[in-house]
Amino acid sequence: MILTVTPNAAVDVTIRVEDAAWGESNRVRPSTRRAGGKGLNVSRVLSQMHEDTRAITAVGQDDLAFFSRDLVGVPHALVPAPGVRTRRSLAIVEDPGARRVTLFNEVGQAMSDAVWEGVLAEADASIGAARCLVVAGSTPPEFVPDRLRTLFRLAVGAGVPAIADLSGPDLLVAADCRATLLKPNRRELQEATGQNDPVTAAKTLIDRGARAVLVSLGEEGMLFVGSERDSVVRGRGPLVRGNPTGAGDAAVASLAGHLAQGITDPETLVVRAIAWSTSSVSAPEAGSLSGDLAPILADITLHHVRSIA
Repeated sequence: MILTVTPNAAVDVTIRVEDAAWGESNRVRPSTRRAGGKGLNVSRVLSQMHEDTRAITAVGQDDLAFFSRDLVGVPHALVPAPGVRTRRSLAIVEDPGARRVTLFNEVGQAMSDAVWEGVLAEADASIGAARCLVVAGSTPPEFVPDRLRTLFRLAVGAGVPAIADLSGPDLLVAADCRATLLKPNRRELQEATGQNDPVTAAKTLIDRGARAVLVSLGEEGMLFVGSERDSVVRGRGPLVRGNPTGAGDAAVASLAGHLAQGITDPETLVVRAIAWSTSSVSAPEAGSLSGDLAPILADITLHHVRSIA
């Protein structure tokens, strides 16, 4: 079972519009709502790919029923957060072809110690059956680092690989906790380390304790940097038009699924992560893949960048 924890869940609202006139009134199609947050999207993709998963998150009291309904088919545990309004994430998708996607993400509200203890209790109860732990997404305001440290200690104690898709100081905490794999994008990596070169920046996180780093480079593909001298691999897949919002979550789902099976070969991890990520871009919503992976896999190129000094 792959266990996912989403520290800062959201109600994802998507509005599709043709030829948006910014600064003016626009008529749009009916919006869609979905229980969102990176870890939840990871579990959705895993469920679609018939991988055993369990998603854990805290949700504002008013949104519990909606999340429960929307996550039917995805095993989950929702911890009530009294007095908290679950944040909203608004995606404006400009059609045809999702040629531009603009996101507006609320930061959310502070989570009490009691609520986080509830999240930890759910994780502790599940970690024994887990083959991989994924901690993904932003953290709410006033979120203290010890909360993440406790979560990663559960994985270490159980001998379970841990993947962190975090940003800023949270990414550094995950590295310090010796997470198995970090998955920032280029901007998140630069902001966390102060380094512009992705290989150098990834090496900084590995020096802090992370076992490996997979960097999302957008249309330029993905870069894997491992702790071994020669494990610097770059891959690139076909360019597809669509909504890239859930591409990173699909990549994390792929990484988790393969690590859970004991697959650690860098080239395999990069190829499969690119394939799942590319497939998700064509899907109508984050948290799902579209179509056959075979044509994508056949169109992925790999090369070794350089060894780490």
